[in-house]
Amino acid sequence: QVQLVESGGGLVQAGGSLRLSCAASGRTFSTNAMGWFRQAPGKETEFVARISLLYGKTNYADSVKGRFTISRDDAKNTVYLQMNSLNPEDTAVYYCAASRQPLAGFGRHEYDFWGQGTQVTVSS
Repeated sequence: QVQLVESGGGLVQAGGSLRLSCAASGRTFSTNAMGWFRQAPGKETEFVARISLLYGKTNYADSVKGRFTISRDDAKNTVYLQMNSLNPEDTAVYYCAASRQPLAGFGRHEYDFWGQGTQVTVSS
């Protein structure tokens, strides 16, 4: 099993920045890709960003491209999501996810482990 703990959420004004962290523990050697998803009130969970731990390749949802950056610190078993130029539409609970598949992409079903989520609220 892999345990994921997110942190860094909070309340920020539009145009501001936040950095989310996802600390992984347990059988982390079994994970090959990490992703961030989010769920806004009354909406479906949507893909935000992902990173392949083997190849370093990153992908982003169109809605966050150019504003969000996913990165990793292997020594700390931690993945980050730097979020800049936030707007109220980014308000959601953000979830970290881990996959055994090195090429895991945008689908929730591709990820095996999930964190508990961290709330991000952007005020206008």
